[in-house]
Amino acid sequence: MEIIRITKADENYPKALSQHFGKHVPKAITAIGNLAILRNKTLAVFSSSKCPGKVILQTYDLMKKIREAGITVVSGFHSPMERECLNILLKGKQPIIFCPARSIKGMRIKPEYKKPLDEGRLLILSPFAEKEKRISSERALERNRFIAAIGDSIFIPYAAPNSKTEELCKELLPWNKPVYTLEDEFNANLFRLGAKNIVQFNRK
Repeated sequence: MEIIRITKADENYPKALSQHFGKHVPKAITAIGNLAILRNKTLAVFSSSKCPGKVILQTYDLMKKIREAGITVVSGFHSPMERECLNILLKGKQPIIFCPARSIKGMRIKPEYKKPLDEGRLLILSPFAEKEKRISSERALERNRFIAAIGDSIFIPYAAPNSKTEELCKELLPWNKPVYTLEDEFNANLFRLGAKNIVQFNRK
């Protein structure tokens, strides 16, 4: 499929990137899919790899509601919880933005992505140059910051104490974007940091 290069001069280039990254903003980003999705209000999703069972079930229920509400979700869909969110969202008709932690040049398009790409409801987006084809922890962090920048709101179903996801939450809260989590004892650390209950999420 065609790879589209979006420079800072392009009207489709997300303005939020310059706002949050300043002089470190990517000079260009690449995409496969429907660029019109970039105009939607989006909910960014991040989660630790291992989640308590109770949190997993609550997240499944919430993702089904998000799917039915037609809310655009942006994520790297990398951790097991994030991948399960993607599986639920792919069964709907709402737009999805998938951001891999690597260049999309030469990336294999999974069979389950082809139909939503053809339907114009999936956008694959990357801030990485062609040569950056390997996934690394550094690129994953850079990718997550990129996702958070283009997201209007952030949802973290679970961030294990002292985890990279918790550190990301600490970094993002000063960005003055709403950060949400589930009302659960396992998320006490996120509420202490300043996260809000996801029931307060404004879907408009």
